[in-house]
Amino acid sequence: MFIYIVNINVLPVYVEQFKFESCENAKNTVKEPKNIRFDVLQQDDNPTKFVLYEVYDDESGLDEHKKTEHYNKWKTNVEPMMAEKRIATKLTETFFTK
Repeated sequence: MFIYIVNINVLPVYVEQFKFESCENAKNTVKEPKNIRFDVLQQDDNPTKFVLYEVYDDESGLDEHKKTEHYNKWKTNVEPMMAEKRIATKLTETFFTK
């Protein structure tokens, strides 16, 4: 499996709108054939910080995801909401539990 974690810091005025846009993207992403999981997580002690936790069959699943209409809509809509550039980390599974 291929895991992709994205850390995002959102401007306070956009928190609710960011959550909506990100959840819409996630709802569509989980329908993609190579997507295993897509979580939108918000930090408890700082609600402007989010983590997107994405799991795909392999890295090509992420590549295909980035070509979808829903991803590109999300990206266009949320980039102005970010307080700073998002940070993405690519990971490969070494041990995974359900």
